[in-house]
Amino acid sequence: MKKFLPIFSYILHPVFIPMYATLFYLFCKDDAFTNQEKYYVLFQIFIITFLVPILFFLLLRSTGNVKSVMIHENSQRRIPLVLQCFLLILLVKRSIVISRYPELHFFFLGALFSTILALICSLFKIKASLHMIAISGLAIFVIGLNMHLQMHNPYWAAFLIMLTGIVASSRLVMEAHSNNELVIGTAIGIIPQLLFLYLWL
Repeated sequence: MKKFLPIFSYILHPVFIPMYATLFYLFCKDDAFTNQEKYYVLFQIFIITFLVPILFFLLLRSTGNVKSVMIHENSQRRIPLVLQCFLLILLVKRSIVISRYPELHFFFLGALFSTILALICSLFKIKASLHMIAISGLAIFVIGLNMHLQMHNPYWAAFLIMLTGIVASSRLVMEAHSNNELVIGTAIGIIPQLLFLYLWL
């Protein structure tokens, strides 16, 4: 099990979470968008939340500012987190607008606030688990969307809660975080999503 758990740290890496959230959103609101619009949204999310951060990571690693894709050291997180803030602002301002994609808009807005909180923690030398921020935020979004669309499907909530626990276990097995860092990350991921949930639920 200890050899198997670290796989989830890569499959559920924070860089993949926006794509997972978008895919779930488009799946749940399948009839609301044309296939062309779905591809367009996914393409934007892929470029802004995946491709740009990966290219930026490669640049930082080549200059010695980042050593690993997991970004273990607190001091190495600040530049990527600042970039993430700007990318999320671009996303909610220009692409995933409230008038067209209200639920997804508030998810990314919550993610922006979580990223800002993680950056503030980093400045005060407090290490929060970015994995837990991402997966717990996704869990709240999925649960909220399930309620909002009246899907009455408890399995999605149970599945995401289980994944949250698996990711936490994975980070502990890899000795990437302490229990406190996991708790801080979970709180940072959940609270903004819960606050914005009231605006669209």
